[in-house]
Amino acid sequence: MAAAQELCYPRGMTAAFDHDVLILGAGAAGMMCALTAGQRGKRVLLLDHAAKVGEKIRISGGGRCNFTNIHATPQHFLSENPHFCVSALKRYTPQDFCRMVEKHGIAYHEKTLGQLFCDGSSQQIIDMLLAECAAGKVEIRRHAAVASIRKTESGFELETNQGQFTGRALVVATGGKSIPKMGATGFGFEVARQFGLKVTETRAALVPVTFEGAMLDYVQGLAGVAVPVATARMGKTEFREAVLFTHRGMSGPAILQISSYWKEGEAISLDLLPDEDLSALLKAAKQGNPKQEPATVLAQHLPKRLAQRKVADEGMEGARLADLSHAALQKLADRVQRWELYPNGTEGYRTAEVTLGGVDTSGLSSQTMESKQVPGLYFIGEVVDVTGHLGGFNFQWAWASGRASGQSV
Repeated sequence: MAAAQELCYPRGMTAAFDHDVLILGAGAAGMMCALTAGQRGKRVLLLDHAAKVGEKIRISGGGRCNFTNIHATPQHFLSENPHFCVSALKRYTPQDFCRMVEKHGIAYHEKTLGQLFCDGSSQQIIDMLLAECAAGKVEIRRHAAVASIRKTESGFELETNQGQFTGRALVVATGGKSIPKMGATGFGFEVARQFGLKVTETRAALVPVTFEGAMLDYVQGLAGVAVPVATARMGKTEFREAVLFTHRGMSGPAILQISSYWKEGEAISLDLLPDEDLSALLKAAKQGNPKQEPATVLAQHLPKRLAQRKVADEGMEGARLADLSHAALQKLADRVQRWELYPNGTEGYRTAEVTLGGVDTSGLSSQTMESKQVPGLYFIGEVVDVTGHLGGFNFQWAWASGRASGQSV
């Protein structure tokens, strides 16, 4: 299959094209929209300011691309309108995307919790999307910086560093602010505001949390320690995955997940042994081997350094179980299984996997992603106020919202 057309003009040279669809952003959502519209016979121009397309796809999943999650449902997404994502997700499922992956002969596997990864490289997914764009005769322009956008009677007019382009429809798939070193900006939010659409409050999500003062010293002393099975809770919301201590705070899947719900001043509750009744274990150990130290018991279930630190927190270093009351052992168990932590913040957009919030869905059609106030203007993917959990869900939203808009433009 021929490669998609990637047209790059030297500085000073310009070209003008009339298109049915102009798409800003050649990431997951933008490419899905482009290939869908192109294969419907639409004349599509896909523009991106970066040197390469699909950079977030390339780095995802440790370079193997966690391209979807077989368990994806609307319940795995956050939004001020939790019902908005239902239609698109229902009409384009993880199984639908897997069929495209299989058509291109890309081997993949399920890792944990329904997460699907390429056996090989994430570049396979990018190449697949480019091949599908080529099948739809999509034109792709890299290094394309947009200077201005103007609404015309018949559509939209873009002024760029590569010339002027016009199109009947304009699709904004520019993503959010996460990982600015890859070129992420708030440009899509600026476009929304330009045309009168509301933008909900945005912040970094799926991001490590940070601490300060004494608590920072505490976690730094545990840096590198991972607890493979732990539960992070905020109220009724909880995630059971791994927790990792870092030099700045805490990370790991459980922390990244809960970060999307956490707000400054709130506590995160950790259960480091969610499958055990630690109080009962300690009391049974006291009865069976009273000369044993509590750290020895804890180290059978937790990393040794963490076990020793939790025992030290209660002033039990060197103590024997026989010397400790049931109340003291219960307190130790509570500090391990109901450990309340107060982060001072997060690492921010620098390391965040996604941006929480975005273009207010009240101004968009859930069927087509088109603006209700500005005909022909669409917003898809991360730029919209729909944010998925960790584990392939945000890619599934990109595919689903891209497909919905591509079928409508």
